[in-house]
Amino acid sequence: MSKFQINIDFSSVDLASLETEEDFKREAKILLPQALVKVGENVGEQTWEELQKKLNKPGAKSKGSPNEKRKFIQETGKVYQRNASSRDKQELEDYIVEQLRIFQNQTAS
Repeated sequence: MSKFQINIDFSSVDLASLETEEDFKREAKILLPQALVKVGENVGEQTWEELQKKLNKPGAKSKGSPNEKRKFIQETGKVYQRNASSRDKQELEDYIVEQLRIFQNQTAS
């Protein structure tokens, strides 16, 4: 099981043009910024939920609004995109290549 639990939109990818390893890597680099935001948003959502659980304890402040939650998640996604380590970026790029191969095989069947 991968540490990346995101859905990547491959609708703009010309799967027929992906033949060599370089083709897959090039496409993964194009998709990487969007994927980084999605990973960051997932982290933000998990963090928000954990914070809300802590706030549910007696004497704690009230929960945040849905608008605050959305803003928090979006901002976390942007921050992660900007600050992800080279290692995380490379691992995510490798994951995208792997997913592209799987998607290409599924659509070819």
